[in-house]
Amino acid sequence: MAMKIRVIGCGGIGTALLPPLCRFLHYHPKFKDQEVEVSLIDGDSFEERNRERQDFSALGNKAEVIREALQKQFPNIYFRSHPTYVDEDNVLLMIREGDIVFSCVDNHDTRHCLSEHCESLQNVILFSGGNDYQDGNIQVHHRKDGENLTLPIANEFHPEIAEPEDENPARKVGREGGCDVQVVAEPQLIIANLNAATLMLNAFYGFLETGKFEYDEIYFDVTKNKFKERNRRAKK
Repeated sequence: MAMKIRVIGCGGIGTALLPPLCRFLHYHPKFKDQEVEVSLIDGDSFEERNRERQDFSALGNKAEVIREALQKQFPNIYFRSHPTYVDEDNVLLMIREGDIVFSCVDNHDTRHCLSEHCESLQNVILFSGGNDYQDGNIQVHHRKDGENLTLPIANEFHPEIAEPEDENPARKVGREGGCDVQVVAEPQLIIANLNAATLMLNAFYGFLETGKFEYDEIYFDVTKNKFKERNRRAKK
């Protein structure tokens, strides 16, 4: 059976996460005889101003530029690119049963959409990473056989995701009338992006080794070099 991975958002966290993730999937003996598919999903485009914290080889749609670069480096992996933002209209096509999803987006409205959809599936794993300038967190939602083994990312401890006040970039693009509309994000720190990506990769590897998660969420602060694990298990 193929391992199908969806990476949503190819910006600061996404460009930090994808190269080591794909190198691991390409070379580790665990995947020698397994088909691996990695889908990259992002409606935004690279600009020169992104180079401060994002690694890319050309300007253009982020998903397509990164797919082309990764395909050359890792020919054993099958890559797909989707130059679009995830929203309620397409999430059913983008994330399906059994997928492993890495959410690297920077807005709560998209996180809410992902959380709602993952709860409608029987089996899915969702890693969600995000950060402010110097701190951030990752969340892990493991759903198996229709049961939440860890909390959905939209939960009582995260009302900003459960009831988002920001806007999915897909709606802004729709109003402005074109996919070339740039969505301006808050300033971020590359070191914080790297921390979020590393913690998501740690969680992914830990699951491959143990088949379970010991936590729902990890907070980090790069200035204090501190990490705090939270385990609020889903009600059974």
